[in-house]
Amino acid sequence: MDLETSTSAVEMSWRPQYRSSKFRNVYGKVANREHCFDGIPITKNVHDNHFCAVNARFLAIVTESAGGGSFLVIPLEQTGRIEPNYPKVCGHQGNVLDIKWNPFIDNIIASCSEDTSVRIWEIPEGGLKRNMTEALLELHGHSRRVGLVEWHPTTNNILFSAGYDYKVLIWNLDVGEPVKMIDCHSDVILCMSFNTDGSLLTTTCKDKKLRVIEPRSGRVLQEANCKNHRVNRVVFLGNMKRLLTTGVSRWNTRQIALWDQEDLSMPLIEEEIDGLSGLLFPFYDADTHMLYLAGKGDGNIRYYEISTEKPFLSYLMEFRSPAPQKGLGVMPKHGLDVSACEVFRFYKLVTLKGLIEPISMIVPRRSDSYQEDIYPMTPGTEPALTPDEWLGGMNRDPVLMSLKEGYKKSSKMVFKAPIKEKKSVVVNGIDLLENVPPRTENELLRMFFRQQDEIRRLKEELAQKDIRIRQLQLELKNLRNNPKNC
Repeated sequence: MDLETSTSAVEMSWRPQYRSSKFRNVYGKVANREHCFDGIPITKNVHDNHFCAVNARFLAIVTESAGGGSFLVIPLEQTGRIEPNYPKVCGHQGNVLDIKWNPFIDNIIASCSEDTSVRIWEIPEGGLKRNMTEALLELHGHSRRVGLVEWHPTTNNILFSAGYDYKVLIWNLDVGEPVKMIDCHSDVILCMSFNTDGSLLTTTCKDKKLRVIEPRSGRVLQEANCKNHRVNRVVFLGNMKRLLTTGVSRWNTRQIALWDQEDLSMPLIEEEIDGLSGLLFPFYDADTHMLYLAGKGDGNIRYYEISTEKPFLSYLMEFRSPAPQKGLGVMPKHGLDVSACEVFRFYKLVTLKGLIEPISMIVPRRSDSYQEDIYPMTPGTEPALTPDEWLGGMNRDPVLMSLKEGYKKSSKMVFKAPIKEKKSVVVNGIDLLENVPPRTENELLRMFFRQQDEIRRLKEELAQKDIRIRQLQLELKNLRNNPKNC
């Protein structure tokens, strides 16, 4: 009997081990046409961004516009066909390159543009009724166009912006000024990503380097020179102390690589994806440890499960669609439909059709009850720190919330724009607004017209002051000549 038992145990050990996962049957479900957003003039800009931002209340999409830059902001319940004259946010003088919603105040959105500015907008309750041209805050500090904006994940009113001047500026929106400058890049910054508590920033750059940076000091903690794996995008994998990058191999195939954030000398694994040319966008869900890969110009989305032990990356499945995507917006966790076991939701931009298509990633479950195993406590809408606390050196994990009751709680936080006087912007002893030599003909023209406008404004101001001086001189003369005042 003992011999039979030991023999069966040996046989068992030689069987192949299949990894069991609760997410192996996750599938993508496209919303019905009436729940899509149709008739949207999606931007034709070739900049490698998503051009879309979503939160639990609004969908924002960068649009094609003649002169200046604009984006639409649509309440999520307003699905269907969008009228051609629908109001836009249109205050920028150049193309809008990136937009991001404030994670703690759901009607505040940041945008950046080719006009070198970053702007903060407050969207009224119920959406726009007319075109919005006046921003709550205009932030000037970059000398060239601004390609990326990112909100700090745990601190209210701290915003990061990356420009084509190779600098990352950290803005404290309580005062409306840049408070730090990260100046360690030698080319255009392609991507920025934070770890869970926002104490580390990782960037990819056109100089083919991957960096892990301490954002408050600007110190580079780790740096990888990626010659064999040309990095494009990077994402922190939650609290795993891992980074995932997408890029191109030396044979020009699309590739992903997994890195230890404390040692970037060599990737832990590299995996070829395919031979297509479109940029691969990575999306990571820290609650389910799922990684989604979506190619620009592709119609499919691959998804994997990440673990801390080998093989680190387990392929699950692929969502397929014939319509190519220009970019993808992602719904925050508290905006998902937990009753349908939805664990992720994309908003896919289909430029050719002028269509925004929601795609829900669903875990198939028979039970109607709340599935606690797929919805752990998740970062909520309350900030963990104030700007002064974070700038003073404090780190704190996000304030977590449960999705069990459904997301009904609206944030009580209100954005108050600081009253700003026009002055020089000095960071690290450098005045960011002083005349920086233009690097292209367009920049030279933009700077010329900006100076012409400023000269015109100053002349008008001087003329008005001359008139006022003459009026006061006349009044003074009349007072002196009036005998009643003697």
